[in-house]
Amino acid sequence: MGSHARPNRIHRTGVRIAMVALVGAALPISAGGLAQAATPGATHSADENGQQGSEATTAARHQGTQQQSQAAPAAQGAARSTAADPQDQAAPQINTDHAFLLDARDGSQQRELWSGAKADESVPMASTTKIMTALVVLKHPEWLNQQIRVKQEYRDYVQKVGGSTADLQTGDTLSVQQLLHAMLIPSGDDAAMALADNLGSGDSQEARIADFVRQMNVEAQQLGMTGTNFDSFDGISQGNNHSTARDLAKLGQRAMLQPMFADIVKNKQFKAEAPAANGHIRYYTWDNTNKLLTSYDGALGIKTGSGPEDGYCLVFAAKRDNRTLVGAILKDDQGRFDDAAKMLDWGFAH
Repeated sequence: MGSHARPNRIHRTGVRIAMVALVGAALPISAGGLAQAATPGATHSADENGQQGSEATTAARHQGTQQQSQAAPAAQGAARSTAADPQDQAAPQINTDHAFLLDARDGSQQRELWSGAKADESVPMASTTKIMTALVVLKHPEWLNQQIRVKQEYRDYVQKVGGSTADLQTGDTLSVQQLLHAMLIPSGDDAAMALADNLGSGDSQEARIADFVRQMNVEAQQLGMTGTNFDSFDGISQGNNHSTARDLAKLGQRAMLQPMFADIVKNKQFKAEAPAANGHIRYYTWDNTNKLLTSYDGALGIKTGSGPEDGYCLVFAAKRDNRTLVGAILKDDQGRFDDAAKMLDWGFAH
């Protein structure tokens, strides 16, 4: 859910040459999944025309329109970074106050390394919501091989809300495990809806989804996520879907203790095949929305998110020298991956 640009660097061309600010166009990131039928010529591309709760749609919305510029060092020094403790000049200088970093240690321990000034303020969290969606599913390993048929309603939902998509095709049959990949890697809202609709309890789709979201909130309470409430399965809020950077870092740590979750979110790309309604085999290719995986040594995942009210969000993890750090960033800008790298660099140095 989102397009991102790495800032252009300022170059010195000589001792007496003035600093020059380079202006770079933001590079759009396509985050939707692509589905290709086994029959020749039957290719489906991801829907990138929506506006809210969508990695893919945010990329499309910003394509060719966003620009970033680097000012001279003095201007860089003036960039807002109130998240840093004024007593600690070495604290990571990032562009959001909603940030938190912890040392994961082992399954039962965590140590706070650094928190932004608003690490405990509840704000919209976009598709980082899907971490909890996955965690609820993974509490039931007996569900993983269950086969789910893709309904037209899932595609209609994505179209209606402008959501990010795994481009699931109506009538295809995928396992719960495949749908977890489709939800976590390209951030498919269609896959998230399929999971909630089929794994919640109730006599109607509305009742089943409501029950699944209830399970998400029960899990949040059990994890002590006191600043968190879920009202959706994918982060497209009904008005009360919010969390804190501290809570999401804690959630990320717990999710990474699930071997299947950790294995899924580390994939830069994933390919799957599924029986199609016409009797052929459908081939899916899903690209990960988390660009930290390709830009930071030791990155492990975890999940991106973005939306008009949410800003750019990221829950992330990395491992170096037998240390695993987990962090969360909310309400950032397109530089969220750079900010995560700064936090990780600082964390591994402390």
